[in-house]
Amino acid sequence: MQGFSIMNAPAPQLLRDYLIYLSTIKGRSPRTVEAYYNDLRLFLRYMMASRSGMPLPADDPNLESIPFATISREMILGARLSDAYSFLAYVQSVNNNNAKTRARKVSSLRGFYKYLQSKTDLLEENPMEQLEIPAQRKSLPKYLTLEESIHLLESIDGKDRERDYCIITILLNCGIRLSELVGIKLSDIRDDTLTVLGKGNKERMVYLNDACLAAIREYLAVRPEPPKDADKPYLFVSSRTRAPLTPRRVEQIVETHLKAAGLGGRGYSPHKLRHTAATLMLQNGVDVRTLQELLGHDNLNTTQIYTHVDNSELRIAAEANPLAHFEPDNKKD
Repeated sequence: MQGFSIMNAPAPQLLRDYLIYLSTIKGRSPRTVEAYYNDLRLFLRYMMASRSGMPLPADDPNLESIPFATISREMILGARLSDAYSFLAYVQSVNNNNAKTRARKVSSLRGFYKYLQSKTDLLEENPMEQLEIPAQRKSLPKYLTLEESIHLLESIDGKDRERDYCIITILLNCGIRLSELVGIKLSDIRDDTLTVLGKGNKERMVYLNDACLAAIREYLAVRPEPPKDADKPYLFVSSRTRAPLTPRRVEQIVETHLKAAGLGGRGYSPHKLRHTAATLMLQNGVDVRTLQELLGHDNLNTTQIYTHVDNSELRIAAEANPLAHFEPDNKKD
């Protein structure tokens, strides 16, 4: 990931060791490691400020003026559950963090202090073990309809049309994650199969249908040649620099074409195209366990949210209610 390096990021040694553990042992992606770093950096800064007894700076909600890399080992190990709840209240009121964002911070704190307890033996007990995750509103995934998906594909244009069309075709047909898409190398494509590297460094195979194969062929015919020193060239590259596309650049590409198709402004993103692929497959006869494997979900419950998007059985049950077609006599005339 561009712009972030574990070794160059200012951090106390305990935190740096944890980030290296996440990356090298747990196989977390660079984006995930950076998210943990940002969460824990803010927590440690908050603890330094609150423990000092000084008022928190009103014009510095992220507490960037506090040099947290100098935090003492004793203060990190001395964190209490009350520190965490006070911190969560702070980011909710000052940074306007919603429940989902605060839940991620809870996961960051739990993981860090579990590591300090179980992997370093510096703590006898994990002070964050009982830290509860904020209740979150469970929303149904946003997705494009079949008609909207076709309209999006038909509207793709511009100097990088073949590349952008290939990106969106794969997202809509294969349902892979953004990180998996940008990580595709030419060597990952064999005949009609694609090998992707998912969460936790887990590889899985995805089959490419005719639409994907055709889009890949058209893109490869115009794709810039990789630099001569490229070991295993990536599939999707910049037409100007020939460098691999970053996740943010793909987000911009998807947002641009959604907006051009009149589908922007509705919270659609590369991840929503993943939702679209999953929903369309489920609506057209793919069973939920096959979908779980295709999406790379560890837990079936994660996949089952798609069964609530357009559940025909629920519609049948509603129609089976004997009151379904009841109409009062005074409304019949």
